[in-house]
Amino acid sequence: MNSERILHVEADRFEEVVLNADRPVVVDFYSTECPPCEALAAKFEGLADVYGEDVRFVKIYRQGNRALSESLGVASSPTLLFYRDGLMVGDRLTGGIRRADVQRNLQLLLAPGRAAVLAAKVPRISTECDVLVIGAGPAGLTAGIYAAQARFKTIVIDRALPGGNLSITHQVSNFPGFIEPQPGYLLAHYMAEQSVKAGVEHRSAVDLTRVDLVAKEVEIDGVETIRARRIIVATGSSPRPIGVKGESEYRGRGISYCATCDAKYYQDKHVVVIGGGNSAVEESLFIAKFASRITVVHQFDKLQANRVAQESLFANPKVGFMFQHEPREFVAQGSTVGEVVVEDLRTKELHRIACDGVFIFAGMRPNLEPFGEAFELDDFGYVKVKEDMRTNVPGVFAAGDVRSKQFRQMTTAVSDGTIAAMAITRELGD
Repeated sequence: MNSERILHVEADRFEEVVLNADRPVVVDFYSTECPPCEALAAKFEGLADVYGEDVRFVKIYRQGNRALSESLGVASSPTLLFYRDGLMVGDRLTGGIRRADVQRNLQLLLAPGRAAVLAAKVPRISTECDVLVIGAGPAGLTAGIYAAQARFKTIVIDRALPGGNLSITHQVSNFPGFIEPQPGYLLAHYMAEQSVKAGVEHRSAVDLTRVDLVAKEVEIDGVETIRARRIIVATGSSPRPIGVKGESEYRGRGISYCATCDAKYYQDKHVVVIGGGNSAVEESLFIAKFASRITVVHQFDKLQANRVAQESLFANPKVGFMFQHEPREFVAQGSTVGEVVVEDLRTKELHRIACDGVFIFAGMRPNLEPFGEAFELDDFGYVKVKEDMRTNVPGVFAAGDVRSKQFRQMTTAVSDGTIAAMAITRELGD
């Protein structure tokens, strides 16, 4: 990669290099000790090799140029801004930035014909490895650590940044070895850093554009083909929608599935929580740090969460409960949700709850979209495995929340990753 195509500048040159440039510009506001920045760096350099003659690639150290960053509304690292003729165009990209999103914005900076010519020049890469782990949650990271420590070339890929759902969990209070509850993002960071130290190669914030489990071959971002001797699928699970009228329309506009992500936006407001299991109760306790009032709507006559969490929630004066009720519709107030219509399951009466936002915690579903019908599944759509995590596809294993099992916890995910990696290392070592 030709890093000479990337220009590092300070704030005092921003006007000259960016606003008065004779060609389009993409600016990367980055930080040090920043995993998302590290994940972006290779993509940024690779695209600079292709588009660098037509688009100027600029990097600005955010913490060293705070005034400029704040004036542009740059509050997180990395942030990519795209300029043409001194004006910002396209989307502002932040966090775990995908190559496809960067390339889409670069295409907008150029004339259509030239954009097509350059897109065709993006080089294709072929990579070989011993173990390919798809998914970088606790199961995938653990599997990667074990495989890499056994001296097998190991690559871990994920559509987001390492950590999976752990990275957006408020606190983890039951992971062995930690006396005090630990922030989920911090445990995820520790795991990811340990995997890197063990020798794992990461491909983060990537798109799976082609998967052939039989051939043990995947393509990411449409540019890199990875062939492996063994594959571990550890793609985890995602929040399950409840299918109520208005849910899909207002997702992200008053309806959320992640308290860690969005609770801070409901300071001194009334929030409705749908659900009564561990996630609903534990996340409600976190939301209560911000909201002035919480109404928990649950279909059963009692909560299903662990006793300690239940007792804490019942003791919180901000929290009220509507047992044996189910949501039937989310109603807008302006552009966001303003009411939840719920049904009393005993009387069939409908009630309207005025609120400022809704959090839904109704269980999870396995992330298996890239794999079609390759796997044998249980009645709930999770992958069936043998005791050593082997699936029905030869040479392919499954670990963590994506597999069929009774309990889904971080500790069981770590166990699955361990077992899968040890089974593979023994097999490849024979």
